[in-house]
Amino acid sequence: MIPRETTETLFLFLVSGDITQKGYEKKRAKLLAPYVPQTQGVDPALQKESRTQTPAPAAAPASASSSSSSKFHRARSGGARDERYRSDIHTEAVQAALAKHKEQKMALPMPTKRRSTFVQSPADACTPPDTSSASEDEGSLRRQAALSAALHQSLQNAESWINRSIQGSSTSSSASSTLSHGEGKGTSGSLADVFANTRIATTSSSSARPATKSFPPGVPVSSRVSTKIQQLLNTLKRPKRPPLKEFFVDDFEEIVEVPQPDPNQPKPEGRQMTPVKGEPLGVVCNWPPALEAALQRWGTTQAKCPCLTALDVTGKPVYTLTYGKLWSRSLKLAYTLLNKLGTKNEPVLKPGDRVALVYPNNDPVMFMVAFYGCLLAEVIPVPIEVPLTRKDAGGQQIGFLLGSCGIALALTTEVCLKGLPKTQNGEIVQFKGWPRLKWVVTDSKYLSKSPKDWQPNISAAGTEPAYIEYKTSKEGSVMGVTVSRIAMLSHCQALSQACNYSEGETIVNVLDFKKDAGLWHGILTNVMNKLHTISVPYSVMKTCPLSWVQRVHTHKAKVALVKCRDLHWAMMAHRDQRDVSLSSLRMLIVTDGANPWSVSSCDAFLSLFQSHGLKPEAICPCATSPEAMTIAIRRPGVPGAPLPGRAILSMNGLSFGVIRVNTEDKNSALTVQDVGHVMPGGMMCIVKPDGPPQLCKTDEIGEICVSSRAGGMMYYGLAGLTKNTFEVIPVNSAGSPVGDVPFVRSGLLGFVGPWLCFTCWSVLSQRVA
Repeated sequence: MIPRETTETLFLFLVSGDITQKGYEKKRAKLLAPYVPQTQGVDPALQKESRTQTPAPAAAPASASSSSSSKFHRARSGGARDERYRSDIHTEAVQAALAKHKEQKMALPMPTKRRSTFVQSPADACTPPDTSSASEDEGSLRRQAALSAALHQSLQNAESWINRSIQGSSTSSSASSTLSHGEGKGTSGSLADVFANTRIATTSSSSARPATKSFPPGVPVSSRVSTKIQQLLNTLKRPKRPPLKEFFVDDFEEIVEVPQPDPNQPKPEGRQMTPVKGEPLGVVCNWPPALEAALQRWGTTQAKCPCLTALDVTGKPVYTLTYGKLWSRSLKLAYTLLNKLGTKNEPVLKPGDRVALVYPNNDPVMFMVAFYGCLLAEVIPVPIEVPLTRKDAGGQQIGFLLGSCGIALALTTEVCLKGLPKTQNGEIVQFKGWPRLKWVVTDSKYLSKSPKDWQPNISAAGTEPAYIEYKTSKEGSVMGVTVSRIAMLSHCQALSQACNYSEGETIVNVLDFKKDAGLWHGILTNVMNKLHTISVPYSVMKTCPLSWVQRVHTHKAKVALVKCRDLHWAMMAHRDQRDVSLSSLRMLIVTDGANPWSVSSCDAFLSLFQSHGLKPEAICPCATSPEAMTIAIRRPGVPGAPLPGRAILSMNGLSFGVIRVNTEDKNSALTVQDVGHVMPGGMMCIVKPDGPPQLCKTDEIGEICVSSRAGGMMYYGLAGLTKNTFEVIPVNSAGSPVGDVPFVRSGLLGFVGPWLCFTCWSVLSQRVA
C-alpha cells in the first residue's frame, strides 16, 4: 500500500503551481516506483496507472504507441476539443472513482459568484460528516488518488463541474500555459476559491452532528485531513493584514526600556536628618479660649474700633466695618440660621451642618459677617467661588465638594444673588454638578434681631470642625480641608507670635480673603488681635496696580500681605505716582515665597522702593499649604542686622534630589531664599516624596512635613487620602517608625538649612513633570 506521505507529496506538488503534465507524470512515477508491486490486486484502475508509469520493455509491441497516436490525431482532427494537455493517468483515476460510485448520479453544484480568499463560509453548512472512526487501509489509497485526480481535473478541464461553479476560471489549456510560464497567482486564487466553497476541513471525532455535503458524489473526501494540507488551506484563507485589535496590543516588556541609573549621578552623603522643632508657643494671659470669644470681647468693649475696610473700584475706601457692627450682625445671622429658616420642630439648620458661602471677591465685609455668624451658630462654613456660568468646568468640581459635604443651603448677598444666571421664570439655574440649594440672603435688612435672652454657645475650642477650605489640585479635582476649632485658634496664636502682632495695627491684604493666608491673617488673626484690615480686591488691582502701596502710605500700615505678582504690578505702575512712603512697613509678607523664583521679585522690588523707605529686613517670605497651613515664615529682621543667607544650588544636583553648592557658571545654578523658621509650637521633617515616608538625609531634597496643632485635620469625606496625608509617621532607613507623633504632608519640596527652611517647588508639579 502506498504510504500517506507519498500521496500528500503528490497533492502538494499538484497545488504548488508547477503542475505541468510532464512534470507531474515524472514526479508521480518517481514516487510510486517502489510501491508498484504492492498495488497489484488493489484496484484495477490503479494497476493500469502503474503500468502506464512503468518503463516499457524494448520488445514491446508498437500497437500501443500507434493506438495512442491515432487517438491523439483523431482528437485533433475532430476539432471538438484540444487534448494535448490531457493526462491519461488522471483520466483513468477519475474513471476509477466514477466506477466506484456509478450507482450515484453526478450532482452539480449551483453556479456561484467568485468568492474572495478572505471570505469564510459557515463551517456547519459545509463540513462533511465525521468518518474519523473508519479505517484507512485499502480505501485510503483510492480516496487519495481520486481526490488528487479530481482537484487536478478541476484546474485542467474548463468544461468540468468545477468550472460551472466558479465563474471566470480559465480553460484547461490556458491554465496549464499560465502555470507553465510561472504566473501561478491567478490559479492559486482559483484553488483558494475551491477550498473556500468546498470547505475541506477536519472535524473532531467527538462532534457527531450531521452536516450537509457540498461535494459531488464522485469526489469522496476523507474527514481526516493531514496537517500539511490543513496548513495549506489555512494559509490560503488567512487575511493579509492582522486584525485591528492586534494593532493596539502593547508589549511593554519589549517596547519600554527601563532606564538605567547614571553611575555618575550625585548621591546624598549626609547623615539622616532629625525633626526640627520651632520655638515654643508662648502662653499669653489675654489670649481668648476661642476665636468667637475674642469677637465677643472686642465687639462689646471696643465696638467703635475699625475692623475691616473695603475699597471701591477706584481704590478708595467705601465702607468700614467696626468690631461692634461685626458682633451685632454676626449675632443676628446666627439667630436667623438656627431659628428663622424653618419651624421650631423642624429647623432647616442645626449645629454641625455645612453651608456654602457664596460671596464675590470685592465684598469682604459681607463675607466676614457670614463667616463669624456661622461660627456663632456652630454651623460649618464652606467658602467657595461665585458660579459665573451654568456649565463652568471648575463649578462642577465645586459641586462635587458641595454634594460630598451634604450642603443644601447657600448664603450670599442680595447683589450677588441678582447677578447669578437665571431661567426664564426668574429662578436660579441648576448649576451642572451642583446639588439643589436653598439660597439665603444675609443682608442686614433680611435678618431677624435676636431676643435679649438669647446668647450663642461660646465654649473653649475643641476638635470639632470650624470651617472647610477647598483646595484644587493640578488635575482640577477639588478637596475640602477640614480645620478644627482648636487648629484655627492655635494657628492664630502662632501667627500672632511669629509676626509679633499688636492691638490696633493696620494691615493691607491684597490676597483672596476666602482662603489661605488672606483668610488666616485678614479675617481670623486680625479679630484675635483687634487689627484693622484694609482689603484690596483683585478687581481694584487690575485698574490701579499701585493701590495697595497707596493704602500702606495713607494708613501707615505695619504689615502688607502680597504675592510676587503684586510686586511686579507695583513696579510697572511706579511712574504714575512717586510720592509714596513704605517706611511704616515692618513686614512685607510674600505669601508665595515658596516659589524658588520669588527671590528675583523681592530683589527687584527692594531695589526700586528702598528709596521710598522700604527696609531690606522687612521683606518676609513664607511658605503655606491648605493642609499644613503656615509652614514657615521669616521673622521681621532687626534694623542693621545682616540679611539671611541664600542658597546657590546646582541644577544638576537638584535634578537628582541632592543639595550641592553650585561651582559652575550661573546658567546651571538656582538661587533660592529661605522662607524663615519653623512656626512656633511646630515640628518639621523632610521625607521622601514617593514610597514610605522615610526621613531624608541632610543634603537631600524631600517633601516637607509638619507636626502641629495648627494644621488641617482631614480631607472631608476622603478617608484614604486623609490617612496618607494627615497621619504620616516618619520612618528611618531601616523602616522603623521615628516616634509616634503624626505629621501632615505639605505638598512642598525643600530642605532644612541651618535654622532656616528652604523650598524648591511643589510635589505635584514635580510628579506631573
